[in-house]
Amino acid sequence: MSRVLLIEDDRAVREGVTLTLRRRGHEVEGAATGEAGLTALETFRPDLVLLDLMLPDRSGFEVCRRIRAIQQIPIIMLTARGDDIDVVLGLEAGADDYIVKPARGEVLEARIRAVLRRAVAVGGGPDPAVTQPVESHGDLTIDRAGLLVAKHGQDLALAPSEMKLLLYLSSTPGQVFSRQQLLEHVWEHSYHGDARLVDACVMRLRTKVEDSTRSPKYIQTVRGFGYRFGPL
Repeated sequence: MSRVLLIEDDRAVREGVTLTLRRRGHEVEGAATGEAGLTALETFRPDLVLLDLMLPDRSGFEVCRRIRAIQQIPIIMLTARGDDIDVVLGLEAGADDYIVKPARGEVLEARIRAVLRRAVAVGGGPDPAVTQPVESHGDLTIDRAGLLVAKHGQDLALAPSEMKLLLYLSSTPGQVFSRQQLLEHVWEHSYHGDARLVDACVMRLRTKVEDSTRSPKYIQTVRGFGYRFGPL
């Protein structure tokens, strides 16, 4: 199974989540502070990070940004109920998904599996058949076989959710997808999910692929409907 780095200062939560995941076959390393978590990132080399937003030494947002600066490893936030602002800030900092505490074991397992699937096999749009692996869209080059995206010839570092969202939208340029459709296909949330996941990921992706986030030509908003890929 996967190697999970759990950065959580609450000992009871840390021990409970660790036990739950180990029973499901995961290898888990726990860290009680942000700094300890960043150190474990190098020594433990996890497949995924579970990150609490409220840490004693530094905020989870800062830890998330620092991880994103060096790695595109999947990150799932752990947050308390009602912390809507924290959820938005965490997603904007680079998290791929979030789980509200306390979370049942099956919820943890489902979210971990979904995020890891995005990291391991990021591809997959409406039509899985790819006749031309390397595509050019304006200044962007997309290599679906190699899971590489470049702008002006420079490779872009995309988090798993950002990569899958871009691949999914760009597979059918011009087609409009609702947020719920994107939640189902990119995040694998089959229920009525949280549109903030989509909006935050779009915002992060635009900062990387667009010349101007105020006038996006690749990830375009269709007001009242959702998003589509250009240029048209």
